[in-house]
Amino acid sequence: MNHEHKIIEVLPGSPCADLGIVAGDVLLTVNGKQIVDILDYRFEETGEELSITVRHENGEIEDYSIEKDEDDEIGLVYAESLMDDYRNCRNRCIFCFIDQMPPGMRDTLYFKDDDTRLSFLQGNYVTLTNVSEEELDRICFYKLSPINVSVHTTNPELRRKMLCNRFAGEILHKLDRLKEADITMNGQIVLVKGVNDGEELERSIHDLTAYLPNMQSLSVVPVGLTKYRDHLPELLPFTKDDARDVLARIHKWQGICRQYFDTNFVYASDEWYLTAELPLPSEEEYDGYPQLENGVGMIRSLVTEVEECLFYAAGDDKVRRMSIATGVLAAPTIRELCEKVKGKFPNTDVTVYTIRNDFFGERITVSGLLTGRDIIAQLKGIDLGSRLILPANLLRSGEDVLLDDLTVGDIEKALNIKIKISKSSGRDFLDSLTEE
Repeated sequence: MNHEHKIIEVLPGSPCADLGIVAGDVLLTVNGKQIVDILDYRFEETGEELSITVRHENGEIEDYSIEKDEDDEIGLVYAESLMDDYRNCRNRCIFCFIDQMPPGMRDTLYFKDDDTRLSFLQGNYVTLTNVSEEELDRICFYKLSPINVSVHTTNPELRRKMLCNRFAGEILHKLDRLKEADITMNGQIVLVKGVNDGEELERSIHDLTAYLPNMQSLSVVPVGLTKYRDHLPELLPFTKDDARDVLARIHKWQGICRQYFDTNFVYASDEWYLTAELPLPSEEEYDGYPQLENGVGMIRSLVTEVEECLFYAAGDDKVRRMSIATGVLAAPTIRELCEKVKGKFPNTDVTVYTIRNDFFGERITVSGLLTGRDIIAQLKGIDLGSRLILPANLLRSGEDVLLDDLTVGDIEKALNIKIKISKSSGRDFLDSLTEE
């Protein structure tokens, strides 16, 4: 197997740049060891002194010694962020969102990853069905933390059925190995109506409390159902009453965990409260928002931050008129926040437009899955004021591209309006309304 890694960039001012290493050179070893992937690389790179062997484009092989601060990187960038191929998901989950994607989208949206290295580096959730005993040994040896695990259910037979994988029932054994190695974990349950909810949900929560404190949090999120489910298992959406039942069970276990472990441990995503039409928990009940990026507490965090920013804001009487486009679930909260803003900025007039998800289907109600074409189609011809504010979570990370490959510029051109992207913080939300 080839364990050579071509360097595509050397960061200016880095130790390797100072040594004269350039793009096009090839990394052969670090500290005399061949590097299989990013795990080996990060482990060997840590420390104040190390050695690397590089082959230059002219074929010359050269050894270098590097001195640096312990946690600093040496400044090399490779074509593949993992320094290895990405690992495909081997499951055929009955609820897989990627299987519900329409045809004709960009190739990367159809790639199913189930790679523990991405869990460590980027926070992705993995099922661990792709992990051999040897790979578990590596994770434990390198003390990779945190690992985010898509558990879904602790019932071995049910997990095999849900993931359509005969090896999926080994989840508790793998969690045992991680706990024994003192690896920090976060868990996730994607809840499917009539499958892993009800008593099965309570069984899973009960079983996973055995992994505290290593498993520091467990989120419960509802399955996402698009209109593209031909030839897939028939799944039903959760109703208001269903959501209330789910929350009652989660709240029951939060009380138990609070009593015995001084943490709520299990958290419901915001969608449950909005679907159930029940108030969001207080900020304290989220225990520092351990699963904020998984949609757990995002709205409470936003509301709290906006209220704090408004408390200290001077306010003004400047006349402003603008619009916000958001998803069905978030729209009521966004309208309430805009009314709060008017308390300090009385002449700031904001119209909140609820965008129906025609692209994926009306069952998809979160703003992060809105597309440019739905925004354009539903706002075309409307006087939107001086600008249109869109949430940052509908953009591809680090870019201005939406899921359907339309850009922010495309929407600006189609609607003839300046667009402001608002990040998830309360400060940014308030600034997007009040700054010109």
